[in-house]
Amino acid sequence: MKPFRYIAVEWRHEHPNEPILLLAEVDAAGWEQRKVEVFRNGARGYANSNAHSLNTRLGEAPVPTVAEIAENPEFVPRIISREEFERAWEEARSENAF
Repeated sequence: MKPFRYIAVEWRHEHPNEPILLLAEVDAAGWEQRKVEVFRNGARGYANSNAHSLNTRLGEAPVPTVAEIAENPEFVPRIISREEFERAWEEARSENAF
C-alpha cells in the first residue's frame, strides 16, 4: 500500500468566511482522508470520514498534484511532513472538542 501524501495550500483571497490555509492527508488515489482548514480569524476546522467541525468537509473529487494546484495564482501549495499535518490535526480537534 502506498503511503499518504501530505500537503498544505495557502489560499490567497479576500473572502472573509473562507479558509486561508488548507492541510490535507491524501491517499494514493488522490482522495482526502483528513483535512484541516485555518481561517483568517484563527479558527480551525477539521474533517474526516466520521466527523467534521465548522463547515470543513472532505473534498468531493481527487486532489490535484502540487504542480497542478500551483498553476492557479490564488494557491501556494507545498508538501509537508506527516508530523506537521498531525500537529495541525490535533490542534484543530482539541480546539473543537465539546
